[in-house]
Amino acid sequence: MKYTIKHEIRNRVRIHLAMDRMSFREADIFEYYLNSFDEIQKVRVYERTADAAIVFDCDRLRLKDIIKDFSFEGACVPERALECSGRELSAKYYDKIVTTVILHCGKRIILPFSICRILDTVKMLRFIWRGLKTLKTGQLRVELLDALAITSAVLTGDYNTASSVMFLLKIGDTLEEWTHKRSVDDLARRMSLNIDKVWLLTDRGEVQTDASDIVCGDRVIVRMGNMIPFDGEVDNGEAMVNQASMTGESVAVHKGAGMSVFAGTVIEEGDLTIRVTQTEGCGRFDKIVKMIEESEKLKSSVESKAERIADRLVPYTFIASGLTWAVSRNISRAVSVLMVDYSCALKMAMPISVLSAIKEASKYDITVKGGKFLEAVADADTIVFDKTGTITKAKPTVVRVVSFNAEREEELLRQAACLEEHFPHSVARAVVDAAFDKGLLHDELHANVEYIVAHGIASEINGEKAVIGSFHFVFEDEQVIIPDDKKELFDSLPDEYSHLYYAKNGRLAACILIEDPMRRETGEVVKRLREQGFKHIVMMTGDSERTAARIASQAGITEYYAEVLPEDKAKYVEEAKKEGRQVIMVGDGVNDSPALSASDAGIAISDGAEIARQIADITIGSDDLESIIVLRDISTLLMRRIRFNYRTIVGFNTALIGLGIAGIMPPATSAMLHNGSTVALGLKSMTDLLPDLK
Repeated sequence: MKYTIKHEIRNRVRIHLAMDRMSFREADIFEYYLNSFDEIQKVRVYERTADAAIVFDCDRLRLKDIIKDFSFEGACVPERALECSGRELSAKYYDKIVTTVILHCGKRIILPFSICRILDTVKMLRFIWRGLKTLKTGQLRVELLDALAITSAVLTGDYNTASSVMFLLKIGDTLEEWTHKRSVDDLARRMSLNIDKVWLLTDRGEVQTDASDIVCGDRVIVRMGNMIPFDGEVDNGEAMVNQASMTGESVAVHKGAGMSVFAGTVIEEGDLTIRVTQTEGCGRFDKIVKMIEESEKLKSSVESKAERIADRLVPYTFIASGLTWAVSRNISRAVSVLMVDYSCALKMAMPISVLSAIKEASKYDITVKGGKFLEAVADADTIVFDKTGTITKAKPTVVRVVSFNAEREEELLRQAACLEEHFPHSVARAVVDAAFDKGLLHDELHANVEYIVAHGIASEINGEKAVIGSFHFVFEDEQVIIPDDKKELFDSLPDEYSHLYYAKNGRLAACILIEDPMRRETGEVVKRLREQGFKHIVMMTGDSERTAARIASQAGITEYYAEVLPEDKAKYVEEAKKEGRQVIMVGDGVNDSPALSASDAGIAISDGAEIARQIADITIGSDDLESIIVLRDISTLLMRRIRFNYRTIVGFNTALIGLGIAGIMPPATSAMLHNGSTVALGLKSMTDLLPDLK
């Protein structure tokens, strides 16, 4: 692609492509292409001018090669990334605001006063109709207050004030709608599908295939804990499916043969073979947007309280205006009171603050499903961590396979990988990765597999019953025995590693030693969480007491629980809440789902199980636990901003009403200051809470 450099400083360049302008699609393709390179830190593409501002961390010649190699036809961009782009939406609202400003200013400069008066009167009718419609609800709403203020200004001949009020109201409505829509769409995009691989059922058995290669009519297998990747019809199997992403209801529903299932829903229990009916794009995107917009989860209690107060204050504004006119017989003073209300500013600034905070969190790879959960994080005094994949690294590794039968270690690893590859857990991925690194092919050797949450997997391999999982599952539930001549070897297994046990026909076949080191940042994160006000920092794990004690000591955690089951984690959370504590749960696995659901705010690791991310209220990137520190900071600052906005709105508007009643401030000035302060506070609420990216 040919281009010219318009401006350049160290590690930042602005280029112009050899074209007059780009379409929205072309701009999205170019931006996606550039962002696909690790060397590119930040990109912003301007479709109107065919420019791009690029922040990079590489040699200048490397950047030149990246841009030179680009072509719109050759760039490989997922269709769903283009369909879910917010570029066209932003351009639409930007044009709408610019057009409103130009028409308002141009009208006052060019048109005669008599024509402006006619136009203002016509526009006034729309506001009157909007105000009258609110009477159907049986409540006095701010729309009626606006209508009465505009009408009063027109009837008293103050057309400039009426025009200014209508202009500012339109700008305010557009800004609020734009910010809300943009924030909701950003959230929906992060909740949209991001599935690369699926299990395709063929004549040869199950084959792992790229999701992009699936066509309508194909049959895919989805197991417990995984997300359904496509809309389809159940061909075989039964399962309980969590459809919260589609319906907002978290109660799982039964799905069986012949029933429809939808992309983005998650299997909580059971397995399904699904015949695909829709594969293209992200058709569920609009449904997610609708669910988010209608969900009360978007509103924190502080936000909801402010809106309720705003509605209750409207009648008092009417009363104050009426009393002012009754006492002074001065219509100008009465109109000055009508020009000011609390509701407009409160209902604009509060949601914008919350949605902007959600948007800001996404910059740090944090997905928040609503303001309610930011408030919960801000107020929390207890945080509970799962160990594996959360406090410890997201990618544990296999150190060694210890054989307890005559089979070679490589063969045992191959069999274990065959079982583990279907299930969403970091330990399972470690086994599969170890087999891959050794070049071990593990085609389907087994019969149907059964996943027992927080325990392990049961199946058959070459006609032999096979189980793999925890000590509790293998030795206590399945009554597996250790060969007599191998008991000394079993007792000598090193304590510094986690143990994954594999047995066949009731006899221990192998112990897979898993190195699950603590994340390097965990100790510092725990320390900073205490500084942020957390009184209880807890670690819970299904691992052994010795392993749990070692990790807790390294992390600086004094309260920990070992060998716990999923219901034990959820029980702890529920009991802590009964004690009056605000509890956050952080986890990544299927076994963490009950506790994530029970907590005031459940935080899932992005590389964890799909069901954990679906149930969780917040998802953070897997590479760094410091995201939790950032999340706490954003949440605390958001609550501080909401309270500041509330005090500012009430104080400033009360002062305006007082000045209007005293006759010091005319209606036009009251309207200008009220609406101007509302827009200014809304714009301020759109700014980032944190000074810069960390």
